[in-house]
Amino acid sequence: MSIENKRRETLFTREDIQKRTEELGKELSDFYKDKNLLVVSLLKGSFIFTADLVRELSIPVRIEFMTTSSYGHGEESTGSVKVVQDLNVDLSEYDVLIVDDIIDSAITMTGVIEHLKKKNPKSVKSCALLDKPERRRVAYDGDFIGFTIPDMFIVGYGLNYGDYYRNIPYVFAFVD
Repeated sequence: MSIENKRRETLFTREDIQKRTEELGKELSDFYKDKNLLVVSLLKGSFIFTADLVRELSIPVRIEFMTTSSYGHGEESTGSVKVVQDLNVDLSEYDVLIVDDIIDSAITMTGVIEHLKKKNPKSVKSCALLDKPERRRVAYDGDFIGFTIPDMFIVGYGLNYGDYYRNIPYVFAFVD
């Protein structure tokens, strides 16, 4: 049976995500209240979460985008991070918050942090909607996390399977 024909089990509803995003927005607004915040959204997966999150911020924010690749079209990380589209911003005046859909192996997040630190920002922190610590291949704890989940392949709300399902407004898993 192909994965597309499996049953969907909803893990986080649209309402669950909205509530947690509002909470994160308040937490981030407090944390960055006296700082010059630059949000870096990692495309493609985080675009929906980033859009919802930045609308919950009560402070001025600049938003930029990076495109990275470590998954290709499968369910497993390739083990390396490729920066497909980099920032063209002088980061020395900014506190940078990297926003991603999920921290899984942590290869992407740690690779992007290492890459951006070379550009001399005031600080670099991370925010992810989902955290899957059981899958770590490198040691890393995210700074701001929406939900922690077990080791399962999830889809929706920006997370894809192949090139599809990013538009689903909730997070789900395919189950037998």
